[in-house]
Amino acid sequence: MELRSLTLTNFKNIGEASLDFSPKINCFLGDNGMGKSNLLDAIHYLSFCRSFTGVADTMVIRRGEDFAMARGIYRRRGADEELQLGMQRGRRKSLKRAGKEYTRLADHIGSFPIVMTAPSDTDLARGAAEERRRWMDMVISQENHRYLDALMRYATALTQRNRMLRDASSDSALYEAVELQMEMAAGVITGARKEWIDKLRTRFGAFYAAIAGEEEKVDLAYDDSTASPDGIAAGLADALARARRRDEAMRHTTVGPHRDDIVMTLADMPLRRTASQGQTKTFTTALRLAQYEFLREATGMRPLLLLDDIFDKLDSRRVERIIQLVARRDFGQIFITDTNRKHLDEIVSHMAGDFRMWTVSDGIFTPER
Repeated sequence: MELRSLTLTNFKNIGEASLDFSPKINCFLGDNGMGKSNLLDAIHYLSFCRSFTGVADTMVIRRGEDFAMARGIYRRRGADEELQLGMQRGRRKSLKRAGKEYTRLADHIGSFPIVMTAPSDTDLARGAAEERRRWMDMVISQENHRYLDALMRYATALTQRNRMLRDASSDSALYEAVELQMEMAAGVITGARKEWIDKLRTRFGAFYAAIAGEEEKVDLAYDDSTASPDGIAAGLADALARARRRDEAMRHTTVGPHRDDIVMTLADMPLRRTASQGQTKTFTTALRLAQYEFLREATGMRPLLLLDDIFDKLDSRRVERIIQLVARRDFGQIFITDTNRKHLDEIVSHMAGDFRMWTVSDGIFTPER
């Protein structure tokens, strides 16, 4: 898949921009806060209908303006496609594909796969479990619409059970009916997550070793909140029934896929406790590259690879190894931002074929020779 051109209006600090891209590598050079990451976020919006940073749609519209627009022309599975996203204050955002508006934005997820790294990826390793669940859901949903449907059904039933807990409901039959709905959806969710983690582990380990060397041992495992101390997972309906008295006291549901996590380890120790900044950055970069390979195989397309300030916190040896990885032929179109011209020049020097570079200042993109 290739993004051939992008037009933006009033998107964050970008008033007007129209860029034609290289099919291979596109570099954006500039100081922090100039608009480099905002351009990548616009590309993310066209794939996921939301900001990579998680901010509300109204925060994306440029200050003092009433609307924002992003329009992308893609080459996908041998055909040209157009996406147009519109946001207006006080109105529902609109996404059109080939001029036809989606009635349900969830139907778009996965059609235009991307993988994005960013400085905030540190939250994947050091942040709350919610960050890792959000990541799992985002990736798996791109290739498994049954999973996305199960997530929505589970969320509806979870909201209903939590409301019953807050209202101190004593209707056991209603609890059982809602918990059965949760269990049916949870079976799809946890099954897909565990299968995905198993597929990701080998790819992730190989990328980490390629960047850091073989001497650092890393691993991933799925942490199922319904599992007993001996590690055996129970059916969710049974786990919810056992937890009901505790949940009534807490006034919310304490077990289920919405409480699960990924265990990330370095040298058999929790990553968040032992890793340096450079090791954490290496870990999350390897996760994103493994995610890329997974989506490429699952969708049959090469996702867009968006690398935002990827070299920050890394020593020169790891930077060089990432440059060599990114320059490999198995990656498709790449968008990369940096404050350091040297890094971008090194990547370009390793690449065979077309590239383009822009200098970014106050939301203005100036092409470089």
